[in-house]
Amino acid sequence: MTDWDNPLESSLGWVREHSERYAETGGEDGHEWNGAPTLLLTTVGRRSGQPRRQALIYGLDGGNYVVVASKGGAPANPLWYENLVADPEVRLQVKDDKFAARARDATPEERPRLWQLMTSLWPAYDDYQAKTERQIPLVVLEPVRD
Repeated sequence: MTDWDNPLESSLGWVREHSERYAETGGEDGHEWNGAPTLLLTTVGRRSGQPRRQALIYGLDGGNYVVVASKGGAPANPLWYENLVADPEVRLQVKDDKFAARARDATPEERPRLWQLMTSLWPAYDDYQAKTERQIPLVVLEPVRD
């Protein structure tokens, strides 16, 4: 059984501090980051089995949340993305709302529209895509409400 309430944080200091502030304040401090909305995504580590939390910029598409696995245009996908590919059952926190979600890659049909949505929120995603040969994944997070 996963202890979703005690996730491991990023080893990057500024990322860890952002996530911790966000969680501690119910998003009052941290929901908006450099002008973009952020959420907390908690995945299960594919090797460790431990929950791991990451703050990410998000867009809304109907009732779903969309995030970009950019890693700043690095050649490899971020670890959080590899974790949700292995186990798509995740937890989200958007402001003070915490809930389960199921992650999936955007379909080829959705991708152009969702990429435009996300670059409207964070134009640097286009720069990140230009820096790498991989197609940066777009992830749709579908809430699972009781």
